[in-house]
Amino acid sequence: MEANMKMRAKLKSEITEVKVIISHPMETGRKKDDFGQLIPAHFIQLVTATLNDKPVLEMQWGTGISKNPYLTFYLKDAKVGDKIAVTWHDNLGKTGSSDILVAT
Repeated sequence: MEANMKMRAKLKSEITEVKVIISHPMETGRKKDDFGQLIPAHFIQLVTATLNDKPVLEMQWGTGISKNPYLTFYLKDAKVGDKIAVTWHDNLGKTGSSDILVAT
C-alpha cells in the first residue's frame, strides 16, 4: 500500500492550523467480502506529529476511525517555514510519513 498523505499547515494569527488526509483502508476485521469471508483487520494504531523534529502530538487509534481519516489539529509557537511532520503506523507493520512547511 502506498503511504499517501495530503497535508496543509497555515499560520493564522499566533495559531497554526494543520490539516491531514491519510489514504488508508481502515478495515475493522468484522466486514465480509462478496464471498462471505471476513476481511482481515487493517487499521492505523499510532499517529505522531512533530514540529521541527520535536514531538507535539501522539494519538492511539483503533477500528472506530473511518476509511481515509481526516485530521485537524492546532499548534502554538510555530513560525512560517517551520517543518511539521506526521507519521502513522498500522497493525500490519506498515507506516507512512509526510512533512510540510508552515505557510501563511
